[in-house]
Amino acid sequence: MIIIDNALSFREEAGNPIKVGVVGAGFMSVGLINQIEKYTPGMKAVAICNRTPERATQCYQKAGVLNVSICSNHQQIDDNILANKYSVCEDPEVLCRSEEIDIVVEATGAIDYGAQVVLTAIKYNKPILMLNPELDATIGPILKHYADQSDVMLSQTDGDQPGVIMNLYRYVKGLGLTPMVCGNIKGFLDEHKNPTDMEEFANNVNQGTRMITNFTDGTKLSFEQASVANATGMGVAKRGMSAYRSKKHIDELTDIHDVDELKELGGIIDFVVGAKPGPGVYVYGITDDPMVKDYLKYLKMGPGPLYSFYTPYHLCFFDIPSSIARAFHFNDPVMYPQGGPVVEVAAIAKRDLKAGETLDGYGGYLSYGVCENYDIAREENLLPIGLADDVILKRDIPKDQALTFDDIIYPNDRLVYKLYEEQLKIFEPATATVKAR
Repeated sequence: MIIIDNALSFREEAGNPIKVGVVGAGFMSVGLINQIEKYTPGMKAVAICNRTPERATQCYQKAGVLNVSICSNHQQIDDNILANKYSVCEDPEVLCRSEEIDIVVEATGAIDYGAQVVLTAIKYNKPILMLNPELDATIGPILKHYADQSDVMLSQTDGDQPGVIMNLYRYVKGLGLTPMVCGNIKGFLDEHKNPTDMEEFANNVNQGTRMITNFTDGTKLSFEQASVANATGMGVAKRGMSAYRSKKHIDELTDIHDVDELKELGGIIDFVVGAKPGPGVYVYGITDDPMVKDYLKYLKMGPGPLYSFYTPYHLCFFDIPSSIARAFHFNDPVMYPQGGPVVEVAAIAKRDLKAGETLDGYGGYLSYGVCENYDIAREENLLPIGLADDVILKRDIPKDQALTFDDIIYPNDRLVYKLYEEQLKIFEPATATVKAR
């Protein structure tokens, strides 16, 4: 927030706030609207789009914003903004087409619909921030390709674990060290939990049951780490990462890694379960400079060869306003795929599955997601869990076996599948293709 707070104060004093359009009215959007409207000078959340406009209106009401009207076209939104009023709509094109909106935040939590939102924002040359690692990990590279073709900024946000890790990654590089491990600290992991198991807990924390299941079975973590992989070029040392369990502090776990192996791999993404501080993220870095090693030892960073840096929290929507300012005011995106996919999130059977069953996507009853290196995922024709929703199985699949494109009836009429196929054509290893049709 240093520098950003001053920049936003200047915009507030000049009467020139960053005008933000938000797509999605879920748990995170409620907090984001409240944060912008109550606590962020130099910025206004001028419009919300949601498929049920009533929920968007409720977002504003919870933040104490009452001068809200439902709009059916972009001109009405523009007129409201000029009159210092707020707008709600149900069509992303209406929001993205507004000439008065500076930047769009995609916070739908959905892949297919989220992709439509991103493409619409690109169509109207709107910078876009995604609070959606599921989308980014599945088809982020092709969306970034489209954004680059139109010279539009596309970025994930700070606050969620991937953005916090990326901040730390940049910080460690800025110190002159080489990041070797980009990691996530998870409190609990049970890959076979389902929405029935998690219903009571979800109700207690006022969140959706499928989202909580997505957290608990490790799929959300895998999406997040795949996003980090695609932004840094780091892969996984093995399918599913290490999932090392420990109650120690993350500073005490550098010895679980072989430094020579890390160097050979070019760094890895990873996670640990149960370590302190939780929830948090960490980056392990190395240096070959004897003077730097001496200073780090003097500064109580230990003897190396791996040096531990961590952030003991992630504050979700609280940090999104700073992401908006970084992107729009400073032209500094938080993170984005650097090229083609490095890691994908493969779908794994949660239980014995039967031919004819319809897969229910992430956070459901039938599958969970794990990270796998892209070249291996494509060589084995693995099905990304981001595509494992509302598709029919052609054969029986035993529990904990990876699903492949050969196992499903391929729905090639969907936007997300079409975009995934385009991503394959542009970034696919030469030896592999999606084989099922």
